[in-house]
Amino acid sequence: MNENSLNGAESLVQTLLDGGVDTCFANPGTSEMHFVAALDRIPGMHCVLCLFEGVVTGAADGYARIKGKPAATLLHCGPGLANGLANLHNAKRANTPVVNIIGDQATYHRPFDAPLTADTEGWARPVSVWTRTATTAASVGTAAATAIQAASAAPCGVASLILPSDVCWDAGGQVAKPLAPIPTPKVAPDVVAQMARVLRSGQPTLLLLAGRALEQDALGSAHRIAAATDARLLSTTMNPRVARGRGRLAVERLPYFGDMARTKLAGIANVILVGTPVPATFFAYPGKSPRPYPDDAVVHVLARPEEDLADALARLADELNAPPLTSTAALPANPEPGSGAITSQAVAQSLNALLPENAIVVDESVSFGHAFYPGTLNAAPHDWLQVTGGAIGDGLPMALGAAIAAPDRRVVALQADGSGMYTVQALWSMAREKLDVTIVVLANRKYAILQHELASVGATTGKTALDMLDIGNPDLDWVQLANGMGVAAARVDTLEQFNERFAQANRTPGPFLIELVIA
Repeated sequence: MNENSLNGAESLVQTLLDGGVDTCFANPGTSEMHFVAALDRIPGMHCVLCLFEGVVTGAADGYARIKGKPAATLLHCGPGLANGLANLHNAKRANTPVVNIIGDQATYHRPFDAPLTADTEGWARPVSVWTRTATTAASVGTAAATAIQAASAAPCGVASLILPSDVCWDAGGQVAKPLAPIPTPKVAPDVVAQMARVLRSGQPTLLLLAGRALEQDALGSAHRIAAATDARLLSTTMNPRVARGRGRLAVERLPYFGDMARTKLAGIANVILVGTPVPATFFAYPGKSPRPYPDDAVVHVLARPEEDLADALARLADELNAPPLTSTAALPANPEPGSGAITSQAVAQSLNALLPENAIVVDESVSFGHAFYPGTLNAAPHDWLQVTGGAIGDGLPMALGAAIAAPDRRVVALQADGSGMYTVQALWSMAREKLDVTIVVLANRKYAILQHELASVGATTGKTALDMLDIGNPDLDWVQLANGMGVAAARVDTLEQFNERFAQANRTPGPFLIELVIA
C-alpha cells in the first residue's frame, strides 16, 4: 500500500491497527462511508455491526473490560452519539478504555445547518477523558494515535475523535506511529505512612476498594492489611470486573441501599478509599443521609483511581509488616443446584453449581438478582461484570463485547427483562457473530426496582403510578423476540427446567436465551 495515496479514513484504520485497536463496533451512516470502504483496502479490523448505537457503545465497554485494551466505536454524527451516550456514561464510570469515533458533517457543510448538524463535541465531552475534532486529512492519524494513548492512560476512559466526512475522503492521510503509554503515577511515601498510622490507631476502619484494586494481586495485599489491623474490607457496590469463584480471594460489596449500608458500617470511624471517589447513595431520600457510612467518619485517600492501586496496597501492607496470606479453607467443588420455588437465592444456588469453568458473568439482574453475587462465591472460577454507571441497558451489549473479546470462554448474561428491552438488538449481533452466550432473562414483567424506590421516596401510589412500573399487559415474549433475531430460546417456569436448560445451553455452541418466568 502506498502511504502517499491514503485518504483520511484509510490513515485512521491503519493507525488504529498499528496501535493495537483491531476491533470496531459500528453503526455507520453516510458520513462514515469512507471508513467502511477503507476496511476493504486495509485488512485486519474486525468490524461488528450493531443495530443501535447503545449496543455499539455497551459492546465496546464489555470488550475492553475483558480484553484490557480499547475497541473502537463508529457512530453516525451527533444524534448517533446521543443514542450511545448512556452506555458511554457506564464506560466512563467503569474507567473503560474506548476509542469513540464519531462521523460528522463536512467542515464546509456545517454552516448550512443540515438536519444532522449538532454540537457533537459538546455532547461527547461529558463522557470523555479526551475530545478532539480533526479538521484535515493529514491530522487524522496523529489524532487517532493520541486518542488511543488517552483512552489507555490510567485510570482509562473514553477518548472521542470526531471526523467530518471531508477529512475522511480527502487525500493526504498520514499513518501515525503508536505513542508511548503514559506512566501510571505512584502514591507518595508520606501518604502510605499516614494511612498506616490511621490503621494502627485502633479505631474501626473501612478499606473501600474499586477498579484495579480488585485484581487478585492487589486484593491479596488488601486482605493482608485487613488481617493485620482488623480493618473492614469492602468493594464499591458496582464494579467493572471482579475475578472470583473457587480458589480466588473474595471481597464483599457495599450494599446498594443506603439504610443497609449505614447499618453495616455503623461505628466505622475512618474510611480509606482505594481507587474510588467518596461514595454516595444512588439517590437522595427524604430525611436520610446521602452517605452510606456514618456521617462523623473521617474519609482518607490512599490512592486515587489514576494512581497505581496495586503498588499502593502492597507498600501499605509492607509498611504495616502484614504477614503473608495463609491458605483459606477449601470450598466444596460440587455444590447442588437449587430446587423448589423460583427465588433469587434458589437461582443463585443453581448458578453456583452450574456456572461453566472460566465463564464471564454479565450481571444486569437488577432487583431479582440480589442474591446472585453473594450466592456464587463457591462457583467455578469466573469474572463478574456489572453496570457501573446506573444507566440500565448495558447488560446485553456488554455480553456481546465480552464474547468478542474472549471467544474461548462462555459468557452468561443475567438480564432483567425491563432493562433488556433497552438494547434487545444485541441479540441479533450475537447471532450474526455466532457467539457463545447464554442469556438468562429474569421475566418478572415489572420494573421491580422502581416499585421499591417508589416506597423509599415516600411517594403516594395509585393505579396510574403502578401502571408505569408494570411491563405486562401485554407480556413480553422473549422466546419470539430471540427467535426473530436468530437466537435459539426456551421458556422455563420451574427451577428444575431452568437447571436442565442452563446446563444444556452452556454446552451448546452459539447464543441461547432462557426466559425464566418469575411469578
